[in-house]
Amino acid sequence: MTNPPILTTQIQVPNGELQIDAYLAEPTGEGPFPGVVVIQEIFGVNSHIRDVTERIAKEGYIAIAPAIYQRQAPGFEIGYTPADVELGRKYKVKTTASELLSDIQATLNYLKTRPNVTPKFGTIGFCFGGHVVYLASTLSDIQATACFYGGEIATMTPGGGPATITRTKEIQGVLYGFFGTKDPLIPKGQVDQIEAELQKYQIPHQIFRYKADHGFFCDQRSTYNAEAAQAAWTEVKALFDQELRH
Repeated sequence: MTNPPILTTQIQVPNGELQIDAYLAEPTGEGPFPGVVVIQEIFGVNSHIRDVTERIAKEGYIAIAPAIYQRQAPGFEIGYTPADVELGRKYKVKTTASELLSDIQATLNYLKTRPNVTPKFGTIGFCFGGHVVYLASTLSDIQATACFYGGEIATMTPGGGPATITRTKEIQGVLYGFFGTKDPLIPKGQVDQIEAELQKYQIPHQIFRYKADHGFFCDQRSTYNAEAAQAAWTEVKALFDQELRH
């Protein structure tokens, strides 16, 4: 399919009294188009996340990246230095599962109000965002989830409580997980544990393992792996096409 021109805008998504900053990218055609929620790494809705949002829109989806640090740090956007990592993690630990789920549901509710959106929704998230989309895959509106190197899924949940992996049985749609076998932040045993839980509860899924490091999809990071990134992108497009267009 030929990629259509897209429009991009900075918007605000209402969630009660909170206004969540979000980056919206949409095709210029009449549609309607399925919706995809893009969830950031610990570095905010930065240029990498905006680029991913635009790439998804070029494939014929309404893509939106809400700022999941809105409560802690409005307008937060940083790079990938060690100091940036430390700052991003500082805000990560202040998030809670209930607030993250609330913000993603609010984003989905916003998409539902748009006349050019068909009510089929997916998510894609990276790093901490990969963890968050695993959590959000339990929402009834989500039919397809692309989880990239989501850390600590097997060991914690944002804000405390039983680890996010314990919610696997609540997953509503299809989940694809993308992990690097050279990732020092996500031990192989944790990836195996995630896969075992998905199998146990018969959640439609695929787990992809690449000879790559953490952050392999981001071309702004030193750990970028072009071969793994391209292979994963092909699978993401197939997932969304299969689950959100048919």
